Amino acid sequence: MDAFFASVEQLDNPELRGKPVAVGGSGERHVVAAASYEARKFGVRSAMPSVTARKLCPELIFVKHRFERYIEISDQVLEIFREYTDLVEPLSIDEAFLDVTTDKPGIRSATIIAEKIKKEIKNRTGLTASAGISVNKFLAKIASDIKKPDGLFVILPEDAEKFIEDLPVEKFYGIGKVTAEKMHKLGIHKGYDLKGWDLPSLMRNFGKAGKFYFDIVRGIDDRPVETESERKSVGTELTYEKDLTTRFEIIAELYKVEKELMERLSHAETTGRTITVKIKFSDFRQITRSKTLQNYIRDFETLHKEVSEIRKLMKLEGTKIRLLGVTISNLESDDDDDRQLQLFGES
Repeated sequence: MDAFFASVEQLDNPELRGKPVAVGGSGERHVVAAASYEARKFGVRSAMPSVTARKLCPELIFVKHRFERYIEISDQVLEIFREYTDLVEPLSIDEAFLDVTTDKPGIRSATIIAEKIKKEIKNRTGLTASAGISVNKFLAKIASDIKKPDGLFVILPEDAEKFIEDLPVEKFYGIGKVTAEKMHKLGIHKGYDLKGWDLPSLMRNFGKAGKFYFDIVRGIDDRPVETESERKSVGTELTYEKDLTTRFEIIAELYKVEKELMERLSHAETTGRTITVKIKFSDFRQITRSKTLQNYIRDFETLHKEVSEIRKLMKLEGTKIRLLGVTISNLESDDDDDRQLQLFGES
């Protein structure tokens, strides 16, 4: 979806259309949760301190978030996806991978399916979406960002090699600003340069992420589109193009993840007792920490307090983070009572 939160606010309030809009608070301790394309022209971005955003765009209009409304529209969009394929993997509230190898309507053209989905989203929600089409997740993700907003871009199998070779490394999904700068210092500016490096050299310079870079520059991404048939947990995670490096960024982004997760729990009409915080660092090293509470999580304040305690124990200051996630498991069932149990450990 294109500038999802901000676009929803402009949809519901015609007075905001065509104006620079930021979703979030305007106070000194607030951050921008989302920015409209009009605001982005001034350099306003999500996770930016609101005071900084205001300096960049004095005419910026701040509006409070309405996660219940965002979830409502997100569910409508997912319903549209599932009319065309059962293989839908939501990445976040406003993005998903679809495998249309076997499409329900029998259209037999991924491009036509994408065009129809975009049209249905516009007709049913009033919002625009951008689509990327290719042979795997990596290429499809890159393609989806090329013609935003309201765009559609196809990377054909026979064009993939040259497309990747010509692509600046900072445009690669999975390569953030810091890594791109390191690559530039090593003489790696485009996919063609990256492709010239062998696997041992990449792993020596970039650790475990070197294997990922070695594969993607060759268009190799065998990850399937994964769906969950039985809900065992409810979670939200966000991947960042620019690594999070400061305590302020980490706290602000975790807060956003927690808010979205609480809305998802409410929509699913469930809750749980086990909180898991997932962190993926810039070198692709990943850790998780879990805590099981005595009672089920009933409100945002409890969730925020417990996630904050887990974060403090993880000692993330000074690290470079590319993904944050929070999941609730040990879900409530009809015959469950709050139990007396508390456990803290590493998953």
